[in-house]
Amino acid sequence: MSISTEQCDRLAAKPDADIDTLDIPEALDWSGAVRGGLYRPRKEAITIRLDADLIAWFKDRAPNGQGYQTSINAALREYIGQHDRKGG
Repeated sequence: MSISTEQCDRLAAKPDADIDTLDIPEALDWSGAVRGGLYRPRKEAITIRLDADLIAWFKDRAPNGQGYQTSINAALREYIGQHDRKGG
């Protein structure tokens, strides 16, 4: 079942006391929950010059040469994550 933006807006405008949640089971165990699991960062098209051997390395490891840009993005995120934890 798909909910329209209009339906979401109407539901959000209702006071909590007016929303019937009796048919929704209460979640008691949140240990497996993932915060921000539905978030997708906005992609931005840019032009960047990389050494040919770097591009070849990522393309060689991508199935049929597809998805190598995603792998480069993941490598950059990992690098940033490692350096942010160390304080720069």
